[in-house]
Amino acid sequence: MGPVTEAAALHLVLGEEELLIERAIRAALEAARSADPAADLTRLKVSELTAPALAELVSPSLFSEGRVIAIDGAQDASQEIGDAILAYAKDPADGVVLVLVHTGGGRTKAGKALPAALRKAGATVVECPKITKPAEREAFVRNEVRQAGGKIDAAGVMALIDSVGSDLRELSSAATQLVADSGGKVDEQAVRRYHRGRADVTGFAVAEKAVSGDRAAALESVRWAMQIGVPHVLVADALADAVRTIARVAGAGRGNPNSMAGELGMPPWKIRKAQGQVRGWGPDGLADAMRIVAKLNADVKGAAADPDYALERAVLAVAAAKERR
Repeated sequence: MGPVTEAAALHLVLGEEELLIERAIRAALEAARSADPAADLTRLKVSELTAPALAELVSPSLFSEGRVIAIDGAQDASQEIGDAILAYAKDPADGVVLVLVHTGGGRTKAGKALPAALRKAGATVVECPKITKPAEREAFVRNEVRQAGGKIDAAGVMALIDSVGSDLRELSSAATQLVADSGGKVDEQAVRRYHRGRADVTGFAVAEKAVSGDRAAALESVRWAMQIGVPHVLVADALADAVRTIARVAGAGRGNPNSMAGELGMPPWKIRKAQGQVRGWGPDGLADAMRIVAKLNADVKGAAADPDYALERAVLAVAAAKERR
């Protein structure tokens, strides 16, 4: 195997968007495998590392097998690990690709200093900023469709986000499938056909039933979602997003969704939808619902012994909260 260039041997993955981080690591592995098909991946947290362990991981092997070493949480590197990383960066080994995943911040002095030092050392930098703004999510959808070989219009983008929700993995999967199903041209009608034809239930479908106050439909939806394997955390996130959106729109009062979009940091379609959902919700009910989704967030991340039961209970409680004035 030929030597790997310094730029290719060192990668800085900067940001907190998990899907983009995973793609960056996968891209580094694929690049390594283009030079050595047998290259493998080792991924570990910076907190699990010692300087000797790092030295062993990145040292050239007798048979020069390709390796990709991905280190998560580089922003929390100790001084010892930070020094070891930078020392290695000055003289990387042939056939070894070191990928440092860093949020851009840091709790340690060494961790905070790593990005600038790695850039100076010639690292290939991949930006993975958290996607939170509506315009960023819309741009993500357009790019996913383009990457899949298709085109999507503005109405199609809005319809896809409205139907699928804000989870990037779901959006990416839907965008790729839509391109395949539609022959490459994605519009609002294609999105609606796709969504109606899906056999599964998204977290956002469950949330919509719950915030509408329809307890029977909400319970049926959440049980079906659990049966087909929709992750608990996605349903919980969707429910929390729906409740928070209604609370924010209710607090802002009536108005034109287009003019409210900038103030609320939401796309007009989402405000318009929430304005329809807010009818029937009172301040006490919304306060209850906010407490319910906050507790559910902890429950599905390990606090509850039975996350299925926790989800069912929360969905029913949110639906019931709508009756409070």
